Amino acid sequence: MVDVGPKVPTRRRAVARGSLRMGRRAFALLRAGKLPKGDPILLAEVAGVGAAKRASDSIPLCHPLPLDHVRVWLELDGRLPGVHAFCEASATAKTGVEMEALAGVSGALLAVWDLVKPVDPALTISELRLELKEGGKSGRWRHPRSGPPAPSKRAAALGRAAVITVSDRCSRGEAEDASGPALARGLSALGFRTRPAAVVPDERPGIEAAIRRAARAADVVVLTGGTGLGPRDVTPEAVAAVCERLVPGVGEALRAAGAGATPLASLSRSVAGQLGRALVIALPGSRGGVADGLAVLADLLPHAVHVARGGDHVRRARP
Repeated sequence: MVDVGPKVPTRRRAVARGSLRMGRRAFALLRAGKLPKGDPILLAEVAGVGAAKRASDSIPLCHPLPLDHVRVWLELDGRLPGVHAFCEASATAKTGVEMEALAGVSGALLAVWDLVKPVDPALTISELRLELKEGGKSGRWRHPRSGPPAPSKRAAALGRAAVITVSDRCSRGEAEDASGPALARGLSALGFRTRPAAVVPDERPGIEAAIRRAARAADVVVLTGGTGLGPRDVTPEAVAAVCERLVPGVGEALRAAGAGATPLASLSRSVAGQLGRALVIALPGSRGGVADGLAVLADLLPHAVHVARGGDHVRRARP
């Protein structure tokens, strides 16, 4: 087994899926709940949860993990015909929960197979794959065939977000901006209306001017780049100069989350503050840093924007 001892536990989440194809007669009996051995749906969901919890028992090099949450659900598909099984697993751990999610799907599909085989032995399990995973060094990953994430239902509530990429090379056209578009997509998925990222060089006057312009119309201004120890990394100084007050806890949370992926996260100078009602946040310039930052901000931003608009401090459940 890989030694994960030096790692810091972080929030991990994974979703997997798979399909079981069957004949039309078997599918009709399944949908009507008339299979000889009973209705497999609830049984399969329970079997999937159990399989996810015992993943390390059957996968030799899989670390045993204390799972925080497992959810298994099935969807009937008359066009297949058959069923699609899904498993979501999460944990606060030193390694990911991908194998647990995949084991959950496998267990659910095998339970369905067991109940369908008396009427149709010609069954096929297919498309078993990881849909997405979150947390750790690689941040958020989505399977290329899973399609774009569904539009957030919170877009109207969360308001506008502005993205600013701070990079000498990108501003001169010598490198392609990767972190800015990734950040804009991530904020859009959280429920913000966004525009393409503005790109400015690592110069304090230009960064400060860009923040002020963006804060006039945005509820949240998120910068990426210039938070390190290099001689031209001046984004934190620019944020501190324009903000009316700082929000130290955001930077602390970002560094704590990043420590699970790399000990170098402690060298990040990510900061946050308020300019008027706008929350201004500086993230690292890498796509991995952006992904880790979005994972932290997903829980903070809805409440922060609500309070900045004058709302109360009662914590509302996430939709």
